[in-house]
Amino acid sequence: MHGMTQGDHGPGHEHGHDHEHDHEHSELGAMDLRVRALESLLAAKGWIDPAALDAIVDAYQTRIGPRNGARVVARAWVDPAYRDWLRRDATAAIASLGFSGRQGEHMVVVENTPDTHHLVVCTLCSCYPWPVLGLPPTWYKSAPYRARAVRDPRGVLADFGVVLPESTAIRVWDSTAEIRYLVLPMRPPGSEGLSEDALADLVTRDSMIGTGLPRSPSPA
Repeated sequence: MHGMTQGDHGPGHEHGHDHEHDHEHSELGAMDLRVRALESLLAAKGWIDPAALDAIVDAYQTRIGPRNGARVVARAWVDPAYRDWLRRDATAAIASLGFSGRQGEHMVVVENTPDTHHLVVCTLCSCYPWPVLGLPPTWYKSAPYRARAVRDPRGVLADFGVVLPESTAIRVWDSTAEIRYLVLPMRPPGSEGLSEDALADLVTRDSMIGTGLPRSPSPA
């Protein structure tokens, strides 16, 4: 496990980043520029179809992506047996719903409680559970987030609009090529009578990373 509570960077977490967190990253990283240049070259030669690439990206971002994780969370909210399985063996429990594959081979679920809030980061690159969350957002891959999530997790959460009581401990989990994490957020108040599908609609991508909370149910 690569968890650490607020203020405890743990071994291997001193990377010398001195960046400030910023949600607006207008400058593309070197790898992004290289990928875009390669895509343009291949498209110009007629070796790839840009529309097909867009369809693949859209699938991971909208269809294959966070909606899958939302179904996992909703099932855990309504099914105590599934919730226990998720805690014991997240990889198998998630695969039982049909969500598995590359970048999701070794999953660990960490559960938020009133006493502890979990936040996921990848300090060295951008390891991310694609089968349940789709493609990582730009800010997740950025050096400012990767550094400050470890150094100042409470401040990062506040930047995302998540202000927690001082009594709530914040534990940071560092995803790696071997292990990827999914946050199981707390079920929002007032959602007791909702169906599993309706509950899934309340689950946001950010709530499964730890930088957000589930939506509140609409008034009846």
